[in-house]
Amino acid sequence: MTPSVLEKLIHNRKTNKKAFAVLIDPDKTDAVHCHTLIRSAIENRVDFFFIGGSLIVGGGMNLLIRSIKEHSSIPVVLFPGSNLHIDPSADAILFLSLISGRNPDYLIGQHVIAAPILKKSQLEILSTGYMLIDSGKQTTVSYISNTTPIPYDKPDVAACTAMAGEMLGMKLIYLDSGSGAQKTASPQMIATVRRSVDVPIIVGGGITSAAQAVESLQAGADLIVVGNGIERNPDLLPEIAAQVQALNQAAIVE
Repeated sequence: MTPSVLEKLIHNRKTNKKAFAVLIDPDKTDAVHCHTLIRSAIENRVDFFFIGGSLIVGGGMNLLIRSIKEHSSIPVVLFPGSNLHIDPSADAILFLSLISGRNPDYLIGQHVIAAPILKKSQLEILSTGYMLIDSGKQTTVSYISNTTPIPYDKPDVAACTAMAGEMLGMKLIYLDSGSGAQKTASPQMIATVRRSVDVPIIVGGGITSAAQAVESLQAGADLIVVGNGIERNPDLLPEIAAQVQALNQAAIVE
């Protein structure tokens, strides 16, 4: 039986194996680019596709998911910006509660509306404590959610927030600087959160080089998510994938 997404992430956490997800915004992807990205992801053994964005205005999500599933076996995980971004043809959905903010709509409000839809679907529901980290500029997600990010230089605030999320029963913690971020969560913040919780940690936003990816993983991230960086530089995908595989090989040797 194929393990679930959560089972894979928990197993990776226990075995110190790192993972890499490519984030695709349906509004920024055409058919040609999508097929090229899928081929590259297969060749470089990408672990997951994350599909979504803070604001999706087009209607291409379902076609994108169908194309990925037709041409690859890489799990497709929804990364929704609202309850409108649910597509049952995916494999799983990050059920995000924005625990770093104080906007009740993104803490629980959107979830109440989405719950009966998700209950009827076959999607794997991944309860995720979503934490927005200051990236040096306002991002779409901070604007749409009307929340203030955790300050970049306050790792203890991030750690306490993550602990609260874990104690509330969330299975994953996601540190996100947002799409187009100037910088990703600092290694110090990632390491402080890692020491504070046992659940898998996802880090995304602002990763524009393989060196940054490695830095985040070595600090304690279990899964890194890269979207804009790959859109601007397609060569970044194989570069990061090679580094992730090198880290995993080194962990086996140790």
